[in-house]
Amino acid sequence: MKSFSAKLSVIIPNWNGVKHLPICLNALNCQTYNDFDVILVDNGSADESVAYVKQNHPLVKVHAFPENRGFATACNAGVAESEAQYIALLNTDTKPHPDWIRSLVSAMDAASPQVACLASKMLKMNLPDLIDDAGDILTWRGGTFKRGHGQPASRYNDPEEVFAPCAGAALYRRSVMNEMGGFDESFFAYLEDMDLGLRIRLAGYRCLFVPTAKVFHVGHGSALPHEHYIFLIARNRIFLFLKNIPFILIVKHLASLTYGWLFYFLAFCFSRTYLKGTLASLKYVLPMLKKRKQIRKHTKLSLDAIDRALSRDWPEISLGRLSCQWLRHFFGQKK
Repeated sequence: MKSFSAKLSVIIPNWNGVKHLPICLNALNCQTYNDFDVILVDNGSADESVAYVKQNHPLVKVHAFPENRGFATACNAGVAESEAQYIALLNTDTKPHPDWIRSLVSAMDAASPQVACLASKMLKMNLPDLIDDAGDILTWRGGTFKRGHGQPASRYNDPEEVFAPCAGAALYRRSVMNEMGGFDESFFAYLEDMDLGLRIRLAGYRCLFVPTAKVFHVGHGSALPHEHYIFLIARNRIFLFLKNIPFILIVKHLASLTYGWLFYFLAFCFSRTYLKGTLASLKYVLPMLKKRKQIRKHTKLSLDAIDRALSRDWPEISLGRLSCQWLRHFFGQKK
């Protein structure tokens, strides 16, 4: 690993991830591509993450915050530390295949300038024949989904265009990240990568899936407490559409968006935290509208193209079926 002036920087946001870091960092040491450096951004970990990295991986540059400032802020801090042409983001709870970086760099070098980011072939760590994520999907019901999740990995061997990458293992052109203003730090965590991916798409850029860029992923390696997760998901989903989607399309798909909100409200068992997250978005309306104005200035896709870019498929069960399941569960407990 080079310490500076590398072609690519691998940025690893970390929060109490010391149990995963040995596998992740040792796998990076085994990469068949050498022109890269590693920047670990620590979000005030209470474990021995920073001490472990400094003692065992001295070539890794560590940027340590005194408290948890969120995934988005950590990623932006890592990008600011880098001078590389390409930025690869990597979760702590991963084990990249030895050819991971080589595959991504080769694909981006060969791609047109309109390709701004690349999605890795993320495989389940304990079930490596199954897909964890092969690119992310955004639907008109407000849901975001992992393409191919739980399906045989053999079905995803062809490079193809996808909506956006999962930032748990993705490559970006640094120039485009800077053009987009990086991750929106008001998201803190969750959906911030979809927000960046959506802005990249609106600006006319594309994302490709690279099947040879394999990464084994545990999942939820640095997850926040469940209630905080529910709050952020509810709030950030509104941020995502309020910031980026033309109002005429929001009105057109209002019934679908309402359906999605009700689905997750029910899926989270009528959670007060979900309501709090929804209501919390209201105090950010003016800042989001200000950001929206800037995004609209740089949007190159037509309304029809934006409409087509978001999926109408719904991988979840129907709202009606979910309601029946919940009622059976509720009345079963009453007996």
